[in-house]
Formats: sequence, structure tokens, C-alpha cells
Amino acid sequence: MSKVSSDLLQLLQERGFVHQCTDATGLGVALGAGPLTAYLGFDATADSLHVGHLGGLMLMRWLQRAGHRPLLLVGGATTRIGDPSFRDTSRPVLGDAAIAANIAGIKSAFTRYLGPDAQVVDNADWLDGLGYLDFLARVGRHFSVRRMLTYDAIRSRLEHSLSFLEFGYTLLQAHDFTELAHRHGCRLQVGGADQWANIINGVDLARRQGMPDLYGLTMPLLTTSDGRKMGKSADGAVWLNAQRLAPWDFWQFWRNVDDRDVGRFLALFTELPMDEVRRLAALRGAELNEAKIVLANEATCLAHGAPAAQAAARGAASVFGGENGSDSLPVHRIGEGRRLAGISLAELAVDSGLVASRGAARRLAAGGGLRLDGTAVADADTLLPQGAGAWLLSAGKRRHVRIELAAQESAAARP
Repeated sequence: MSKVSSDLLQLLQERGFVHQCTDATGLGVALGAGPLTAYLGFDATADSLHVGHLGGLMLMRWLQRAGHRPLLLVGGATTRIGDPSFRDTSRPVLGDAAIAANIAGIKSAFTRYLGPDAQVVDNADWLDGLGYLDFLARVGRHFSVRRMLTYDAIRSRLEHSLSFLEFGYTLLQAHDFTELAHRHGCRLQVGGADQWANIINGVDLARRQGMPDLYGLTMPLLTTSDGRKMGKSADGAVWLNAQRLAPWDFWQFWRNVDDRDVGRFLALFTELPMDEVRRLAALRGAELNEAKIVLANEATCLAHGAPAAQAAARGAASVFGGENGSDSLPVHRIGEGRRLAGISLAELAVDSGLVASRGAARRLAAGGGLRLDGTAVADADTLLPQGAGAWLLSAGKRRHVRIELAAQESAAARP
């Protein structure tokens, strides 16, 4: 194993990316032999990736920086089935138009994290034209049902309901791996720990078909220290696309992570040197907020660019410094006519995306968490007051939106 490949694997281990590997020694040799093509797959179940997908994207960035070739697979075909791994129910069936729209949405994250030249493939290119009997002959005959029933991902679903369609998902993913090896010389598949059975099936299928050795590497399934699955927050999924979640809210997610997660997240979701990660993680008390701000800035810069990260940081400094006039906050505009007709804070909270429903706004107000210009509002059905052209509406301490009159109507309303 070359020193370069050894250093790379050590780096990935140190930063927290490595959970299991099918053959660490063999992978080290392959990494040291020259540029290696590695693939990471995503089913197109939504039009944006979320923070739970970031570990894989960051791992691919480190491989890319070391001179290896990232290959990103979107499951135009397998999305129609849904991976049953560790799920209690089947995924909803999506139509072709929805899948195409989702693929377009998640491709934007690939570009941001891996550059415009990152290669993206769709498994519909080979699975859509594959006949059932041909698939059974080429792939199915190599797998034992008895062995498949020992996989935790399968056994957990047998307690609920597992269709024959979903049962075959792992065979399709195994075929994807060998197909990518044939088409693109791909030798490595990476994924979350829940993909271990799917990955080793691809490695095993290649061996049974007399192909060169393939390798698999999984990352730990990430949860926050309070037990929540990474990618989720109290307000829902933490999306990577700005159309789904404003950069301000993305920045706030990282700024407000649990103290216990700061060091781990700095290692995984930034490219800071590990010496700096350790320094920041060692801070205590109020000084740890410095590390959280660094984490928020670095993570937002990767996801949305430096200007968006800087704007979010300025907005946070303005809000928490007591200034309500920052242009860096998310803005929701309303017409003067609507204000004069009367609009409640509950309506504004829903329309601006602060909360999901008026009921949620009322519960937030009852608990003292709904604020207008920094003052708690006990009744969410209170109307937006007259006599101003901009307001700061807040949901708790973390989420804020600037309410403004639409430009033309605001100008027309001035004396």
C-alpha cells in the first residue's frame, strides 16, 4: 500500500467517515495504484438532498481531492421501487414526471459539492431495457434466498410487510455496481451503514461473474447527540437546496447544534485541518459558540457559496445584536392592501415558512415563542400593526424572517 493511499484512508478514518470496509488492505492497494473511480448512489425520492446525505458528498470530495474520480448515480429506475432497508413501510410510488423533476433538483447539489464536471449517471439507462428473465439469468441465479433473509434490513421489514418488488431491490443495486464497473471502470461503492448488505452483494456478484475485485466502504449512520437522525430538525428536513430551505435557516441549523456534536461535525462537514478541528472542539462554555459559528460558516459556504454564508452570519449578528433592520435575513413581502385588510401574525408565520400551520403558530405563541420585533406575542391571531414598513417576525430564538411591504405598494403608500 502506498503512503498516499495509506494517508487517505487514515484521514477518512480520523474524520469519522469509515464504518465498515469489505477489504481495507485491497482498497488501499487499489487507491495507491492510480486514480480510482468510486460511486455514490441516490434514489430520487425528493427534489433536494438533505443534511443526512452530506457525509457521502463530503467523502466523495476528499476522494476527489486525492485525485480519484467521483461517479454519482441517480436511481431513475430504482426510485420506482424504493430501498426497503430499515424502513417500516414501503415508499410512495412516484411517477416518471416526479422522478425527473427530483433528479433535476438533486443534481444541483452534485455540482456545488463536486464541481460542474462531476459525472452523473442514471440507472434507468440500463435497468429500463433489462428483461426480467435476462435479469434472473444474469443476476438472480447468484443469490440465495436463505442468505438474503439473514440481512437485518430484510428481516426488519418481514415483521411488517415486504413486497416481492422491494425484496429484489438489493439485487438491482448489486447489478448497478457491476454495470458501473463494466461501463466506467468503477471499483468502489460508498454509502451509509444501512447500505452494507446492498454493497457486499455487488462485491460478491462481481466475484461470481469473474470480474476484477470491487470494494465497498460504508459510513456510520449519523445521529445527533439527542438521538435524532441527521438531516432532521424540529422544523423538518434540513434541505441542501435554497429553494427548499433558505441559506439563513441552513446556517442557523449548524449554529445551534448540540455542544457535544461540534467537534464531530467540524471533522465531517468542513475541510478544516484536523488540528484546527481539535482546537475548536476543545473550547468550552461561551467560547464554544465561536466553534459553532465557524461550523455554520464553513458548512453554508460549501452548500450555498461564500456570499450566502457571509450574509447569514451578518444577519445573525444583527438579530442577536438587537438590530432588526438587517437585509441579510430571509424576506417575506406583502402588499399594502393586504395589510390594510388585516393579516394575522399566524397567517404571516405560515406564509413566510416559519411554521407549518396556523395551529402551530398559536401553540408557539402560547409558549412564548412567537415574537414581533423582539416582543413576545401571546395571541397569534393578532393583526400585523400599522405604521411601519418592515417588521421582524421570529419563531423562538433560532428562526427569523423580515416582513416587508412590497416595493411598489410601499412607495405608493408614502406621503
